[in-house]
Amino acid sequence: MKISTINIGKIVGVMSLLITSIGCSDFLDEQDPSNLEPASFYTTDIHAEAAIAAVYDDARFVGEGAGIFSSNWQFLMAPTGTTTTETAQNSDLNNLYALSFDANTLHIRNWYRGIYKVIGNANLVLENVPGIEMDETQKSQILGEASFLRAWAYFYAVRLWGDVPLITTPQSSTSEDFFPPRTPQAEVYGLIVSDLLSAENAGLPWTDESGRVSQAAVKTLLSKVYLTMAGQPLNDTGRYADAAAKAKEVIDNAGPIRLFETYGQLHDESLNNTGEHIFSLQYNNLVEDNPMDNMYPNFQPVTYRGPSGTGSTIPDIQFYNSYSDGDLRKVDREGWFYTSYYENGDGELFELGKPYIFKYFNRTADGTSGVPGTAKDNLNLMLFRYAEVLLIYAEADNEVNGPSQAAWDGLNAIRERAQLTTPAVGTFNQDSFRDAILTERWHELAFEMKAWFDMVRLRQVYNVTNGEFDDFVGHVNANSGQALQEKHLLFPLPEQEIINNPNLTPQNPGY
Repeated sequence: MKISTINIGKIVGVMSLLITSIGCSDFLDEQDPSNLEPASFYTTDIHAEAAIAAVYDDARFVGEGAGIFSSNWQFLMAPTGTTTTETAQNSDLNNLYALSFDANTLHIRNWYRGIYKVIGNANLVLENVPGIEMDETQKSQILGEASFLRAWAYFYAVRLWGDVPLITTPQSSTSEDFFPPRTPQAEVYGLIVSDLLSAENAGLPWTDESGRVSQAAVKTLLSKVYLTMAGQPLNDTGRYADAAAKAKEVIDNAGPIRLFETYGQLHDESLNNTGEHIFSLQYNNLVEDNPMDNMYPNFQPVTYRGPSGTGSTIPDIQFYNSYSDGDLRKVDREGWFYTSYYENGDGELFELGKPYIFKYFNRTADGTSGVPGTAKDNLNLMLFRYAEVLLIYAEADNEVNGPSQAAWDGLNAIRERAQLTTPAVGTFNQDSFRDAILTERWHELAFEMKAWFDMVRLRQVYNVTNGEFDDFVGHVNANSGQALQEKHLLFPLPEQEIINNPNLTPQNPGY
């Protein structure tokens, strides 16, 4: 059964009533009129589908607003030094750019609450769906999807805050662990891996053009998790082999999964959930438009809206300049950037005066040369794509075996699409091949909310001025001139969460 984004909005209203009814004590001793107790709600396959649809909908917190001219997704871009702002009107976003964020920064609060809402509703599915009498194949797949989404959420949490509460059952005010303490990171990773292994055995299809979780998505996330576990802070280097093996499963069984021939296909809404796209957050303008509009230039007429846009996330010019001139990803309106566009989306070409991010620009919605925009932005927000799988394999395999032909082939496929020449595999040693792969991660996966996690797991940051890698601590971000500190390896737990749950103390160091 396909989950449409149209139905998700309706389903979530029902699920909100359910969550409220089981998460709060009786109000004035009156019976909840909705009667949506777990025993009465989780009784049919329709209820199971509604419950998993709510978890998918929760995952879109990534694209929700974070105050004036800001969105939650900017949280993971601003501190990397790869982006800056034209408007500087959001103080919380400014603090992220300046590395002066604290426990009251709105984006941090939103991510914490968004992550645990996904976890909470996934727990409801995993607790209650097994007892429903329904088709067992359908049931298994729904439980696999819930396990994946819970693992996906915890993977963010453990990388952002380190030790975090590990909650695996539905909570109410009468739960014994209603104020859970923080759990060591290794145990959190243990649950993440366990959930993903369960999802891997849930009978999910290899790919899913409806946007639901697939086998390929599960294996991709597992490879990412293993790669992260091999780095800091766990330093479980044996996981490099696991990461390489899991990425290789995707590569060897790719089927319809492939690199797109052009970069424009990555932001062509007609290709959502196909080709290079392995897993994305789903958007439909009848429910919610694609959330990347804060990348539009500040009041320049590049879309059907005319002079609009906020420019609150634009590329740092030094990061833009770190791409070689022969790199197709740097070419105007061909790759990740644009320096000119058509007036009001479909008019005369005009110069913008500086580069802006083109990676999420939806020509169908916004317009292109001679073709007016539809004003309906149905472009999904890509989370995992095949290019990243190739880079995971190359990096992990190199750590185990040194430069290999198979790893070089993956790296070369990405560089070849960018019209770059890759030195022969025999010219690399393990260190130089590692640097080549990591540099490619910075340039290929730019603006995809991945660079920060590379910085933390590797304790290294790409230096845009010399093309080398600096130690994390002491690296000066080009967008702000501010140096990263030891405390920045973790974000602070939101202050309000600590007030609500004193068992979250102590706060992360430095905050």
